[in-house]
Amino acid sequence: MTLSMIKKGIHHVELWVPDLARAEASWGWLLESLGWQSYQRWDAGRSWRLDEVYIVVERTPALNAAEHDRHRPGLNHLALHAGPRENVDALAAEAPAHGWEPLFADRYPYAGGPDHYAAFLVDRDGFEVELVAS
Repeated sequence: MTLSMIKKGIHHVELWVPDLARAEASWGWLLESLGWQSYQRWDAGRSWRLDEVYIVVERTPALNAAEHDRHRPGLNHLALHAGPRENVDALAAEAPAHGWEPLFADRYPYAGGPDHYAAFLVDRDGFEVELVAS
């Protein structure tokens, strides 16, 4: 295997969610606002693609398992490029209408530090996303 093959990056990320319609509404709005395109759709899931990377939301078959908790071992959050600061501000303002709530609102937009302009959001199922300004 060559180094160039290893450095390709992420192929896809899959999130198992308890409610597909709710996830489709919140993640679909967010990803499409960031320029991702609808990619695949099937009975239990949906995906969006940006270049060679895609993100999947799929209804989990383990609905009786514990709810997602970003503080437990596993996925804490996805950090996505959101373009200029104005885009981050606009998305953060519109996000609550699409099922997202702000995290660290008292420190917005510098919750990640004084040189890191970002919005941190959490959806109704506890999945966190960080929208990072370029």
